[in-house]
Amino acid sequence: MVTTSAPHTDPAPAGTAGVLGRLIGEARGVRSRLVLAAFLGALASGCAVALMAASAWLIARAAQQPPVLYLLVAVTGVRAFGIGRGVFRYLERLVSHDAAFRVLGRLRERLMAQLARLAPAGLPVWRRGDLLARLVDDVQDTGDAFLRGLLPIAGAVLVGGGTVVLSFLILPAAGAALLVSLLVAGALAPALSARRTARTEREVVRLRGERSRLVGEMLDDAAELAVLGAFDDRLAELDELAERNRLVTARTARTAGIAAGLATLAMGAAVWLATVAGVPAVVQGDLAPVLLAVVVLTPLALIDVVQAVILAAGTLRRSAASADRVFGVLAARPVVPDGPTDPRPLPDPAAGVAVRVRDLAVRWPGSGRDAVSGLDLDLRPGRRIVLLGESGSGKSTVLAALLGFLPVRSGRFTVGPDGASGAGGTPVDQLDPETVRGLFGWCDHHAYLFDSTIVENVRLARPGATDEDVHAALRGAGAGDWVDGLPDGLHTRVGQHGLAVSGGQRQRLAIARALLADRPFLLADEPAASLDRPIADAVTATIMRPDPRRCVVLVSHRPQDVEFADEVLEMADGRVVRRYPGPRAD
Repeated sequence: MVTTSAPHTDPAPAGTAGVLGRLIGEARGVRSRLVLAAFLGALASGCAVALMAASAWLIARAAQQPPVLYLLVAVTGVRAFGIGRGVFRYLERLVSHDAAFRVLGRLRERLMAQLARLAPAGLPVWRRGDLLARLVDDVQDTGDAFLRGLLPIAGAVLVGGGTVVLSFLILPAAGAALLVSLLVAGALAPALSARRTARTEREVVRLRGERSRLVGEMLDDAAELAVLGAFDDRLAELDELAERNRLVTARTARTAGIAAGLATLAMGAAVWLATVAGVPAVVQGDLAPVLLAVVVLTPLALIDVVQAVILAAGTLRRSAASADRVFGVLAARPVVPDGPTDPRPLPDPAAGVAVRVRDLAVRWPGSGRDAVSGLDLDLRPGRRIVLLGESGSGKSTVLAALLGFLPVRSGRFTVGPDGASGAGGTPVDQLDPETVRGLFGWCDHHAYLFDSTIVENVRLARPGATDEDVHAALRGAGAGDWVDGLPDGLHTRVGQHGLAVSGGQRQRLAIARALLADRPFLLADEPAASLDRPIADAVTATIMRPDPRRCVVLVSHRPQDVEFADEVLEMADGRVVRRYPGPRAD
């Protein structure tokens, strides 16, 4: 199935604040957990600050050699704060990761549901590796916005504010100096870093998507690249991406290092200013000597807090860039609109269903011309129709239109009871698309096989089928003797991508799937492609075997396949150029 759409180009990136706002909106139902996690994180950092303050007081007071009983409370406090820091951090990790994983789980569910709506016509607008990067790496980075971004910043605000209040109560000048230092270290330094790395963080995310795309293409096409001698060129392209990523990452790390150094200097300035203001206060008797150690040493405990804020700022920018790519997938409009809110019922398949197409025109997304136009087609139980033509003539597009993967641009496409007049059919836009799609079985020229057993691969068509049902479908597909001769029978594994079976066996498994599904219509897209002539003839004969309950539409470029048809449509340039009865016509 060939499309003319170009690789997807994302819209202009949204601002970091807007993306984060939308991301917070995705956290509905777990916001209370996030608030609790922020509070627990603040308690953990607060215990670290309190541990420093209590230790400073204890050391200074012990130097005065008071009775030991005077120090017991401080000793107990040091132990409590040391234990509390680890306990609260552990609880914060439990609650925050639980909340983040819930958000990511919901986000992944929405992504998969969206991809199901877009597939297959809407998916080629993204390259496979890039789409994989969005589903895995970008979603993971999106979770970091909570774990390593918003929560550390919230905890830093609470702890920093509390420490400033404590310092101000002990010595107002030290509190004011600490406030200024925190603003420089926790606000100014990250802001300056953001201005320098806003574009590079987005570039890191983009390069990661390009790398995933290139690696995926190299793995998929490794054999062809090796035969053509183009593998080294792709490796060189991958090396170039790695070098560009190294340079961008180095710029980001350099900027983050400068910001971290500025933050450390700012907190060192807070210590120096507290000393300058505190010593005269002690001399004048306005400040107890032991409290001088508290206001001087406490800012040192905040260095880790402000460093976490700087890292969190960078994480938020990267997470926003990743979330923007994820939201780009969620915002993509499906090629085919959703069905009506109150769809009309389909006729009973057991009583016979007919599909009627008149003057149908469809086109692939991104194309400026119709891929198929002026199509007339009647599908009724028992019919065998062959669509004949060269590659690119529109044959596979007809099947995509029947399956509802492409919207009807013009013409009429109806579903009704067998034997009813064309006017008695119901237009597909008044029916549930999934229900209409359920009328069709599908047999592709390269059926995908999962790394599982034969029975599980065939049972995909009808999950509730028994082993006996699967074996009956395999016999109908001409694979019964082959399966019976295997040591493990139905439970033989087919290997990754079906590498343990031959091309003919793969196609028979695909036919067995279609037979097990037992749909009124079977659409077969070049099922004999890439097979030797005898095997191709046998596969085609199996698919086109007469069955009064089932209509088969076979797409083929092999002229000999017309011998199985009761109607043949020859196609060229998206139109039917010749229509005639086949040898098996009544």
